[in-house]
Amino acid sequence: METKFNREKLVEFWISSSDRDHKTMLDLHSTQNNHWALFMGHLVIEKLLKALYIRVKGAYPPLIHDLRRIIEKAGIELSTSQEIMLDSISRFNLKARYDDYKESFYILCTDEFTEEWIGKIKECQQWIKSML
Repeated sequence: METKFNREKLVEFWISSSDRDHKTMLDLHSTQNNHWALFMGHLVIEKLLKALYIRVKGAYPPLIHDLRRIIEKAGIELSTSQEIMLDSISRFNLKARYDDYKESFYILCTDEFTEEWIGKIKECQQWIKSML
């Protein structure tokens, strides 16, 4: 039995959730919780990609966190630079979450590094929203 859902309502849910996470990312960065800020940056992009998947496919998005896989499953072709960007942002999900990565990721997440990636996440956010 197939579950019916309101596609546009779900798309709007994922977009508004992403927008809230974007604010949280900036708030975390302002308090120098940079590794968590970048983790939230991953969620910003993941949620937008799930909205895009629903819009394109008319189905629930896959239960995965790999950003490139989500967009590829939506049937959207990527440039090499977009693939690299999404793969890099996907790593923030693992490195902020798992203890064996946390310490080295924490050290890597200087203000300069984090600000650079927040800028890239914003670019990616705008690109995905332009497709929605």
